[in-house]
Amino acid sequence: MDWDKVKVGSWSALGGAIVLAYGGFNFGGWLTGGAAAAMAKEVAADAVAERLGSICVAQFNHDSDKSARLKEMKGKDPWENARYIETQPWAIMPGEDKADSKVADSCAKLLAANQPRIAIAGQSN
Repeated sequence: MDWDKVKVGSWSALGGAIVLAYGGFNFGGWLTGGAAAAMAKEVAADAVAERLGSICVAQFNHDSDKSARLKEMKGKDPWENARYIETQPWAIMPGEDKADSKVADSCAKLLAANQPRIAIAGQSN
């Protein structure tokens, strides 16, 4: 057996494995178990916040002063609406002590998307 060829072949295989791993993790979309778990938690938290945002909108629709609150929100910049919503009682989910910022963001997006419909509903009351 020619040990020089085995040595070159072994170093080539090692170099190829390193290049393959580098390319896979940086450009191929490979993830470690920890990164995948963190990504899954983030996606799950975003999905829950989105669903709770619709509950926030429903609680907003039951607010007797929703027309005034909607006008107050219209006077604010879009990025301030979520902070405003966090201070409102309808942004606090049942069983919670305070509003969650992700839920408030979702609620603000839903309210901004549905403002004409909400405003018309608010005028008919």
